[in-house]
Amino acid sequence: MKIRINWGWAIVIAMGAFMIFILQFVYRSIADENLEHHMVSEDYYKDELYFQDEINKMNNASKLAQNVVVERAENTMKFTFPSDMDQSEISGTIYFQRPSDKRIDFSREIKLKDDNIMIVEDEKLINGRWNIKIDWKYEDEAYMFKKNIFY
Repeated sequence: MKIRINWGWAIVIAMGAFMIFILQFVYRSIADENLEHHMVSEDYYKDELYFQDEINKMNNASKLAQNVVVERAENTMKFTFPSDMDQSEISGTIYFQRPSDKRIDFSREIKLKDDNIMIVEDEKLINGRWNIKIDWKYEDEAYMFKKNIFY
């Protein structure tokens, strides 16, 4: 007995093979434990409520004569705050967020040294994109600075 396939059956077989091909990619992307699927923020509805506060803080920072400067130095990240401000009055936190992997996110309290400079060692900073958010206060006025960098 000879198996004969006409063009109609060939189309059905080709479509079935294509669907199996696509579905195996979908299954692999969902079932593979090496591919972590997570959101940038677990509480994004709650974060939305504080978004106007962030906008106000960033507007305050944009009105400064000199804003925060972020530079990559040798094996460090250097943050330079406005020189016309007293370093003992500046307080806040620097947040380092890795969009591709929230497990390596971290933050540092602002502790300024001479010339309103803070240096963060790069023991946790791996190559790639980082979202840096500096939330700080000076004389009861709140400021925020955001920058995306490739380290």
